[in-house]
Amino acid sequence: MQPILSIEGISKSYGNIQALQNVSYEVPKGAVFGLLGPNGSGKTTMLSIILDVLKANTGTFNWFGKPGSPETRKRIGSLLETPNFYHYLSAVDNLKITCAISGRGNDQAIEDVLKIVKLYERKNSRFSTYSLGMKQRLAIGAALLGNPEVLLFDEPTNGLDPVGIAEIRELIRELSKQGKTIIMASHLLDEVEKVCTHVAIMKRGKLLAAGPVNEVLANEDIVELSSLHASDLKLALENFPGYSSIQENGELIQLYFPIGTAPMEELNRYCFEKGIVLNQLLLKKKSLETKFFELTND
Repeated sequence: MQPILSIEGISKSYGNIQALQNVSYEVPKGAVFGLLGPNGSGKTTMLSIILDVLKANTGTFNWFGKPGSPETRKRIGSLLETPNFYHYLSAVDNLKITCAISGRGNDQAIEDVLKIVKLYERKNSRFSTYSLGMKQRLAIGAALLGNPEVLLFDEPTNGLDPVGIAEIRELIRELSKQGKTIIMASHLLDEVEKVCTHVAIMKRGKLLAAGPVNEVLANEDIVELSSLHASDLKLALENFPGYSSIQENGELIQLYFPIGTAPMEELNRYCFEKGIVLNQLLLKKKSLETKFFELTND
């Protein structure tokens, strides 16, 4: 299936600052694609380039298999910055202004998006009376005008309290179920883990990894073993099949296996048959936070 977005060799610099360095990846149709990385990793710059707000120094990108154009831009809704609405106007009146400026949507579309973002009951309330979560939902509603196929969100839960974060996450899930392709930038691993199907991890303008979330941020099984004869234990375990790496951590030996594959009974039997008595055999899980830290840490 042709990807919704293909990025090939995008680089962007601001003077001596290299914001993006030869970045390439694809966004599948129907994905919730997380652009994940610490602040300053180039996420907003990339979103600005693919929306034609900024120009790349080198590289290309294609929307729907074609170079970007005003026509393809109409198929994309975006929320790149803090919502910018008139505080003294209602949700309906603010969205009417958005329709007039963007040329997308009409009165019926406004009614429809307010229902989607669950603000219909408060449609005539002034924007100034909204909570932060409601303001963010209204901004997403503005992005939905014109029924775009793709939605781009830059840090959609930034600054929200736990309730507001949960509201936005649920809304993104609902939009995904409706068939929208969603691209969202975030510096929060938890956010990407909970709502995204695919991820690209960036740091200082470089792409570190990209693909399905369950592959890029895959957990590992870690088996910790120890014995009174640590050197004999390590030597024996080097010939044990199936592990991806082996490490020493003080008196402990750690074997790393693909998630769900650590053969605890076989390990115990193997060591016993080699004449090694274990005084510890423990299965642990590597957390996603650890994996993310390993990818982004110097």
